[in-house]
Amino acid sequence: MRFLKTGLSLFLTVALVYALNKGWNLGAPIPPLGKFLDPFHGFWQNAEGYRSGEHKLAIPGIKEEVTIFYDSAQIPHIYAKSDEDLYFTQGYITAIDRLWQMEFQTHAAAGRISEIVGPAALDFDRKQRRLGMVFAAENAVHAMESNETARMVVDNYTNGINTYISSLSYEDYPFEYKLLDYTPEPWSRLKSALLLKYMAQTLNMGEKDLEMTNALSLYGKEMVDLLWPDYEGVADPIVEQPGKWNFKPVEMASTPVQLPNETVALEPFEKSPPDVGSNNWTVAGSKTKTGSPILCGDPHLNLSLPSIWYAVHLWSPTVNVMGVSLPGSPNVIIGFNDSIAWSVTNAQRDLVDWYKIQFKDQSKSEYLSDSTWKPTRKVVEKFIRKGAAPFYDTVIYTHHGPVVYDESYHGGNESAHFAFRWIAHDASEELLTFVELNRASNHNDYMHALDHYGSPAQNFVFASASGDIAMRIQGKYPARRPEEGKYILDGTRTSEEWKAFIPNEQNVMYKNPERGFASSANQYPVDLTYPYYVNGSSFEAYRNRSINNVLREAKDVTVADMMKLQNDNYNLKAEESLPYFLSQLDPAAFSDTEKKAYEVLKGWDFFNNMDSQGASYYEAWWDALMPMIWDELDSAHVALKRPTTYQTIKLLKEKPDLQFFDLVSTPEKETSKEILRLSFTKGVSDIEAWKSKSGKDPGWAAFKDSYIGHLLRQEALSYHIVHGGNHDIVNAHSKTHGPSWRMVVSLEKGGPVAYGVYPGGQSGNPGSPYYNDMIELWTHGKYHRLHFGQLDEVKKFQSSSTTLTPGK
Repeated sequence: MRFLKTGLSLFLTVALVYALNKGWNLGAPIPPLGKFLDPFHGFWQNAEGYRSGEHKLAIPGIKEEVTIFYDSAQIPHIYAKSDEDLYFTQGYITAIDRLWQMEFQTHAAAGRISEIVGPAALDFDRKQRRLGMVFAAENAVHAMESNETARMVVDNYTNGINTYISSLSYEDYPFEYKLLDYTPEPWSRLKSALLLKYMAQTLNMGEKDLEMTNALSLYGKEMVDLLWPDYEGVADPIVEQPGKWNFKPVEMASTPVQLPNETVALEPFEKSPPDVGSNNWTVAGSKTKTGSPILCGDPHLNLSLPSIWYAVHLWSPTVNVMGVSLPGSPNVIIGFNDSIAWSVTNAQRDLVDWYKIQFKDQSKSEYLSDSTWKPTRKVVEKFIRKGAAPFYDTVIYTHHGPVVYDESYHGGNESAHFAFRWIAHDASEELLTFVELNRASNHNDYMHALDHYGSPAQNFVFASASGDIAMRIQGKYPARRPEEGKYILDGTRTSEEWKAFIPNEQNVMYKNPERGFASSANQYPVDLTYPYYVNGSSFEAYRNRSINNVLREAKDVTVADMMKLQNDNYNLKAEESLPYFLSQLDPAAFSDTEKKAYEVLKGWDFFNNMDSQGASYYEAWWDALMPMIWDELDSAHVALKRPTTYQTIKLLKEKPDLQFFDLVSTPEKETSKEILRLSFTKGVSDIEAWKSKSGKDPGWAAFKDSYIGHLLRQEALSYHIVHGGNHDIVNAHSKTHGPSWRMVVSLEKGGPVAYGVYPGGQSGNPGSPYYNDMIELWTHGKYHRLHFGQLDEVKKFQSSSTTLTPGK
């Protein structure tokens, strides 16, 4: 009996040790709890206090001493004696704060999430590989390797990251590695390239080719032109200079584009929502109080923790620049130096085409191109899946690009196959753009830097201490015929392929416009005399006009004025639509709750401020209205895209009997008036249901319930925040998207005066006080002063410092 007890006790002990030191997947991955809960090595070790004091570290890989000062926001100010040491230290310091984020995002870009979380991520991973994300990154690496400067920058940055990784033991790992039970792997040039391509996927993979092909087949050309016009007629393009495009455009084929006549059964891949956009503008010294230009930028992205951006100040004998970087990529992406400032917004242009491919037979080894059978390239992708056997997928490449969908992957009932042509697949030199922008001292330098830039296409705003302001819409753009690329193209005809690109010097741009400011907010880019065809997934119509309305009238502009404009909650869409909406209602037929809502809306000042109930009722009404109008599209048997907000409101006013205002679910034939009445009732009902569930009054911030989620979508690591604004508003903060970095820079003669903030913190560690410490500032429209200058000047503002010395 005693031996039985001993044996049972030993068995239970061994079983417990085994269970606690093995990861499990019970619907969600569970880490080895013994390691994870170990008070000496587990997640407890990730609790951090505030950085303080002076530290000295001997680091193998650097050549001379490097000094890093951390200010109160924990922004590192890196002072190095050579560029090699500067980029090494940038990589090393960024990895200290953001290693897990950097690697997780590059795993996502490369289609490798299954390695971390198991088979549940396989579908996502296959999509990434089939879109050619690694193919695109490899082409970018080839461009890096062919340029000595780019190679120096990325290699030293990579070495810095790897030096930090090699110093880690399990107890030092960021929290998420322990939670998911895996280890960091060495950094590489490819990972930095993948990060840039991941941003291109977010910003420049928008298109509507399949949806427009279906719309053309179902509704005809006249209806497509009415619902989805290339140009909606709304004013205020980014650059407007009619008749002043003094260049000879690239010659294109005179034959019109051959329009398809078919429907496509494929369900297009998920695209970035319309909320992904940005604002930027610059005001000339003639309109500012100091006489110096002021530049502002706030890129709008999905808000997440760890934060998208990492603020940094880089100094060496060749560069002195400050702003934000993308963790995992060297340089400053948006920022300023002692001579210039710049920021970017998404250009929205269509840089994706789908080509219908005709294979010779079921082997798909050859495809037709101008009566010639060309060989395909077959790439076998291996997917390592945590807790499961590897999975293999074969992706077919044509000269257009990869065939994304087929019988084995989301092919549906589609018998045809389509190759994916994306500008980001091409080799490009974005890294060099930022190397040169970081060192630029004037407009000529800015122009030269942008000549390297291909993708994702962006609107680069510029200002200099010498007084110049400018805007350049830069990317590698195909020179298209009218309507080319709006629909699927015939992949058997080379006449349908991209023949030439718009020369850099013919891209949309101007310098020192007469109106005294330059601005962009994702709107239609240029006046209609520009000689090239311009098309995009959609263009913004409200933020740009709100910004320009303020800037046209502005005088003696100050930094505080520009901060106020970045946080402006005025809803121009509501101003232009709500009076008409209300005029279509019959108050005599209202219920008591509808009467109250009607009075609230009548008295609303059109500001989506945090406590505004009018904003809540309007947005609830709008959210009920759009599905009712476009129910035919939403319930169609093929993919279709809703018309834009601006076009929808225009049609409500001008085409009240349009066939789409008739509800599919009712026998009656509704007009815009009935649709507005029904959606108003639905919106009020939704507010009442929300009030009943929440027990709160419907102030806008509470009703919107904005959220900044951890990349792993873990509620405990995420935050609900109280903030105003919304999409279509200058303060473009919707539920999950918004200004990911707000920056205001006054380019003064004595040196730049700059401010910035983002909704998060410098640390990616949830156990750090610097994980979310800027959220409160951001929600209240406040900013950190960005201390910038020589070492002795910045030293005055330090909260701690670290000195790196050469080590073995």
